[in-house]
Amino acid sequence: MKVLTGTALAALLMSTGVSGASVPSTQVQGEYIEARTADVYTGPCFANGEVGLVGDLAVMGWRIEKGSWNGVNLDGLSVVGVLKASHTLGDGFQSAYPVKSVLIVDERAGAEQRNALKEFARRMSGDLLQEVVRVEYQPISFTVKDDNVHTATATLKAGNLASIETRALKSGDQICHNEEVWYTPLTKVDHAMPAFTLAHSFKGEGLGTTWSNPGKRSAFVADFHFEK
Repeated sequence: MKVLTGTALAALLMSTGVSGASVPSTQVQGEYIEARTADVYTGPCFANGEVGLVGDLAVMGWRIEKGSWNGVNLDGLSVVGVLKASHTLGDGFQSAYPVKSVLIVDERAGAEQRNALKEFARRMSGDLLQEVVRVEYQPISFTVKDDNVHTATATLKAGNLASIETRALKSGDQICHNEEVWYTPLTKVDHAMPAFTLAHSFKGEGLGTTWSNPGKRSAFVADFHFEK
């Protein structure tokens, strides 16, 4: 019997189109929304007045329009993270860690999809969802007006636990008239629009607090894509 050497075997596999175990596909795209308890679009005087006092609480959500995570199809599914940080999120002078979180997973997802959604959210949020203290499975609805993030008008509802509703910023929302995007989104996105927050709430368990924080310039509506 002829025995192939490692080099010869590799050449044979390549010639037959086989290169070992295939890598599961990971490529996702969709829409993202977040709201915090501090303004993200603001002037220096307001930002300096809020830092260290508020902005440690946030809701962030993703709707996967199309794609798969490690080979698991996630088309149309959503996942939401709720954060309680130790300091104002995004402050460049003091760490917000440790951060505790609650993860809300689309109840329509099957077992493999639920695990994939958890992995996706943790990867997309960096370290913000590393200390998950509670996982909930709830119906999640996430709509962006006209499917266009540039409108900055969107609604997220995760069961009766968390919600965000936004509209586009208007000239009347300016107070100092030197406002700018003070904080960047909590996750990597392709294009983000700051938005006015009509509703931002969390009524669940796990974080030792609940909140309702509407009426601020504290949200982003964005789109994203990720692949590896």
